[in-house]
Amino acid sequence: MKRFEGQNVVVTGGTRGIGKGISEAFLKEGANVLATYSGNKAAADAFVEEFKEFESQISLSCFDVSSYEDAEKFFDELEFEKLDILVNNAGIRKDNVVGMMPSDDWQKVIDINLTGTFNMSKLAVMKMMRARYGRIVNITSPCSHFGFAGQANYAASKAGQIGLTRSLSKEVAKRGITVNCVSPGFIGTELIADLPEDLVKTYKGQVPMKRFGDVAEVAACVLFLAGKDASYVTGTVLEVTGGL
Repeated sequence: MKRFEGQNVVVTGGTRGIGKGISEAFLKEGANVLATYSGNKAAADAFVEEFKEFESQISLSCFDVSSYEDAEKFFDELEFEKLDILVNNAGIRKDNVVGMMPSDDWQKVIDINLTGTFNMSKLAVMKMMRARYGRIVNITSPCSHFGFAGQANYAASKAGQIGLTRSLSKEVAKRGITVNCVSPGFIGTELIADLPEDLVKTYKGQVPMKRFGDVAEVAACVLFLAGKDASYVTGTVLEVTGGL
């Protein structure tokens, strides 16, 4: 029997990049996966086409996780009778130094990366508590504690995710719900594809393994924390950084 046979999983931002890798890993382990996306229908359609062998296990939903009303509607209409696992992966970057950063760029990153995690986690917990079981995994970043020039908004949002994770984990522990973070370092996805070549070389030089990670390496850690074997692991941050 596959590890997640019959379990229901929501992966936000689940059709591209790290989210796509996480969705794929759950599908291969027998889960029913509802992958959300914010508007890139072409990528969502390509995701379904690529994994059409799992079409009976795949559902899609397009909405804005930063909107509480949209998230509430999503959960009201959720096709799953029970929700076993939520992976909060949806996230964006809008880089600039603080002195030049438009306030809208600050707010948008906070809204999607942090408020989106709150919205989805709050509504998921309400479902999970009734079943007295659940797994929430938030995708954060080592930027939360290192900080990188030009990414104050991103770093603040990711640090906030960790604080939220640790507080929420204490609130729901008695209900059989665990809440953890996976913190990927430099992973080869479109999120970092726009970095200048010289910066890519610099970042790789900072990683002891001297390479960027693969989405499958992140997904493996998410599946561990989402599994029943991790029942005594909560409020933690699992670093997937190549030793950064």
